Amino acid sequence: MNLSFFDQFTSPSFLGIPLILLSMLFPALLLPSPNNRWVTNRLSTLQSWCVSLITKQLMTPMNKKGHKWALILTSLMILLLLINLLGLLPYTFTPTTQLSMNMALAFPLWLATLLTGLRNQPTISLGHLLPEGTPTPLIPALILIETTSLLIRPLALGVRLTANLTAGHLLIQLISTATSVLLPIMPTISILTAMILLLLTILEVAVAMIQAYVFVLLLSLYLQENI
Repeated sequence: MNLSFFDQFTSPSFLGIPLILLSMLFPALLLPSPNNRWVTNRLSTLQSWCVSLITKQLMTPMNKKGHKWALILTSLMILLLLINLLGLLPYTFTPTTQLSMNMALAFPLWLATLLTGLRNQPTISLGHLLPEGTPTPLIPALILIETTSLLIRPLALGVRLTANLTAGHLLIQLISTATSVLLPIMPTISILTAMILLLLTILEVAVAMIQAYVFVLLLSLYLQENI
């Protein structure tokens, strides 16, 4: 059976049942639930420090109204971070390479920030569609452009995350295939290619962490505009 490079992005299935839900829930199993026995545990301490750091970075620019979103945004950040990193392991599946999942995360949260702004400060939220001092002839065109840029935000969030992770996975697979093919023919070139593969893997780990942070950071910026 011939496999293409894009087969790694198809959701695995067992007895005809897609396992993408299991791939999404598995990272949560790696986080220990804190109790009296875990108070002095190093893993639990590291987990608490990471959660506190992420929450502080996201909530510092916001006022007290935005602090209600701390649990949602921090949980989303940890979920995306673990899924992206676990997807780099061999024989694993990365759910965030699916545009449908990323859009399912981006669209409801973006819509919630928009509705929050329209409910709490409708005048200011609608005022973002028309900057102050705009010439009268440009008002209809500018309103149309600003509305389009507002509606395209969730699509940009989902496509950015999908494209970066998909491109990285494809590059890793292409270079690893080249390394295995060149090994019996040109061992020296194969070793050089393996070194490039190692550097690319390190870069992809950084990309996985950065893209999770950027996804949640942009959501927090959208929320900050509407509160």
